[in-house]
Amino acid sequence: MTKETDNIKDGMNILQRGIKRTFDIVGALLGLICASPVILIIYILQKRESRGPVLFHQERIGKGGKPFNIVKFRTMKINAEEDGPQLACQGDNRLTCIGKFLRAHHLDELPQLWNVLVGDMSFVGYRPEREFFIKQIMEHRPDYEQLYISRPGVTSDATLHNGYTDTMDKMIIRLDMDLNYLRHRSLLLDAKIIIETLSSILGGKKF
Repeated sequence: MTKETDNIKDGMNILQRGIKRTFDIVGALLGLICASPVILIIYILQKRESRGPVLFHQERIGKGGKPFNIVKFRTMKINAEEDGPQLACQGDNRLTCIGKFLRAHHLDELPQLWNVLVGDMSFVGYRPEREFFIKQIMEHRPDYEQLYISRPGVTSDATLHNGYTDTMDKMIIRLDMDLNYLRHRSLLLDAKIIIETLSSILGGKKF
């Protein structure tokens, strides 16, 4: 990180960040326990449909600009990116049958509870991106690296309201929303985003 990045305003003070991390640990642990039957069912269904791996590991860039492996249920065919990195989009024909269902109901995100538990991610924060696409974004907006003072998240205001970021314009809009969250974030705002996310998932909203 640069000196300029270190001086970016964070809406949370050190106490709030500590409370946020404590909530992440407790919430992720309880989430993994409560979701274990669903995780087992998905595992069995994945194995019945395909001989490929059930879990999908992909390097993303997180806090401090450091890489980590995000964990999700695999939703795409094994050779989905044989021609190089591609952005997911609505109606993506690379999805498997089960993958379409998991993606539509956001169940593919469940393994990210592990990322939250070990500190790679938080429940609320910017969506972590691959270095390949970050380099493209930073050609337009070098201030992307300002996000690195915080942990990336499973959900965010941009995730809820910006849809699939399948174009550079949407990536820039997402960046602006993420930077705005960082400057104004609070425990109350996090609670609001989590409640809205759960409400959207239970209501079947696509985002």
